Amino acid sequence: LIGKEIGGLWGGTFHHCAHLTLRAHADRLDYARNFSIMDSEDARQLLNTCIAECGVAVKSEKFPRGEVVGEMVSLAVNTEAPLPDVIENRFPFFSHRTEEIAAVAERYRERKKTLNVMDFDDLLYNWRELLLHFEDVRELYAGRFLHVLVDEYQDTNRLQAEIMDLVASRHRNLMVVGDDSQSIYSFRGANFENIMRFPKRYPDCRIFKLETNYRSTPEILHLANLCITNNENQFQKTLRAVRGQGVRPVLAPARNVLQQADFVAQRILELHRSGIPLGQIAVLYRAHYHSMEVQMEMTRRGIPFEIRSGIRFFEQAHIKDVTCYLRIIVNPRDEMAWRRLLRLYPKIGRVTAEKVWHFVADRSDPQAAVLADEFTKSATRPAIQSLTRFQDTFRLLQAFAESGPVEMIDAVLRSGYRDLLRERYSDASSREEDLIQLANFSSRFASLADFLSELALLTNITENGSQEETAQDRVVLSSIHQAKGLEWTAVLMIWCSEGMMPLARALKEPGGEEEERRLFYVATTRAKDQLYLCYPLTDYARGMGHLPVSPSRFIMELSPYSARAKDRPYEQWLIDDEYA
Repeated sequence: LIGKEIGGLWGGTFHHCAHLTLRAHADRLDYARNFSIMDSEDARQLLNTCIAECGVAVKSEKFPRGEVVGEMVSLAVNTEAPLPDVIENRFPFFSHRTEEIAAVAERYRERKKTLNVMDFDDLLYNWRELLLHFEDVRELYAGRFLHVLVDEYQDTNRLQAEIMDLVASRHRNLMVVGDDSQSIYSFRGANFENIMRFPKRYPDCRIFKLETNYRSTPEILHLANLCITNNENQFQKTLRAVRGQGVRPVLAPARNVLQQADFVAQRILELHRSGIPLGQIAVLYRAHYHSMEVQMEMTRRGIPFEIRSGIRFFEQAHIKDVTCYLRIIVNPRDEMAWRRLLRLYPKIGRVTAEKVWHFVADRSDPQAAVLADEFTKSATRPAIQSLTRFQDTFRLLQAFAESGPVEMIDAVLRSGYRDLLRERYSDASSREEDLIQLANFSSRFASLADFLSELALLTNITENGSQEETAQDRVVLSSIHQAKGLEWTAVLMIWCSEGMMPLARALKEPGGEEEERRLFYVATTRAKDQLYLCYPLTDYARGMGHLPVSPSRFIMELSPYSARAKDRPYEQWLIDDEYA
């Protein structure tokens, strides 16, 4: 481009280029050219309006909220899959409401057209519609752009790939850059086959393999190369390091989850003392809930950290909801817990919650007051059913109070909270896994009161801790998905165990094992100098006690047990008993 006239060059995201095209031609699709673009909050509110207009009572009929319906519609658009298939495969809990959801989706489409607004998915969908169905528009842009360049092609979805094929249909000068070994976003609709089938769609294309790596040491790249060779569906590549020799990655099996967290925290302190800034150290994991024990241990030790995979574990809404149920059993005069819980139930607003709270607070025996017939009489008629449900849950929790927090958390899930998660959140399964992890953690405490006291102390430490450190002064805790494209001097991967990496539920998806292996590959290649692969040898499972844990199949593939220690791509450390 140097020395060339670049006035006609377009550059930007897919949505940016779609926006430019639609501003010029939206009228061909019966939109005015001054259409507005809705943000995610606007879209959520409009979807909730459409649900109401379709006569669906969300709270009383276990129907997904607008945010969840929006996720369904978005996946259908970006994967070009029928909405009923998306519901059946990704949201089976709502498969019996498919017709009503489809009616809401159609109402949403009509309302957007009437209001002359588009959401982000409409930008891509309508761009494709223009290029596909209006030959003059397609010829205008296909003739205008002699060269079409696409970055991060492995992350494109079917809709985006089709758009690029249409834009490049005249000159067929399409260059895509991507790494098939880093295709890890199928859950968002990314289509791995876009990059793999590119040579079939363009048989005369040339393939250039970029195998020189400037980031990592040869030892780290050797491990990464060994890992990814086990994928059958890939472009064969071998990363080669520019840098000189370093140290081998470390495999660090810990006795249990607590020792794993203790080792990670201690090693971070040692790395920091050796001169590595905290901001150049990352702890990576497959799922957000895997970080719970590490968060707690780093909080106890006063190690500053930032979380890239979400908010701190105990600050998440669903964790707070469930712990509030437990709090009112220990202390039935816990006003803040009461107010939070009551608002979870349908038809209970601020005024009703206030009345119920005062009814309980004014009684000498609050627990008996909850179970009394008069408890529901302080509510309006529509709220009585919800308060009766609350009484049933409270009675169930009382029955399990002596059994401990594990059984109580399970009781909360069974008494309706699991349904609430599915209705409110598109990531309900991940939130339920968080709660299972919370239950496993709670098993370490002798009583419910001890468990809640520990949570309160940890929360207070976090809230009262210094907020003065800059991001460079904090260790990064991140899911592997959020870490893609980033790098750190030292990386500690936790939960490198079977069922966690690869994640058990991900293996049920088509191509799941190979995508999980690509995730492992992405994680290992974030490290510049030092890489630690950690996993516990035992874990606690409800009702089964402490069970042995196997190392990840991705670790087992790296080197057979028969290999001599010096021939393995890692060195194995024995963590001594000074750790938990």
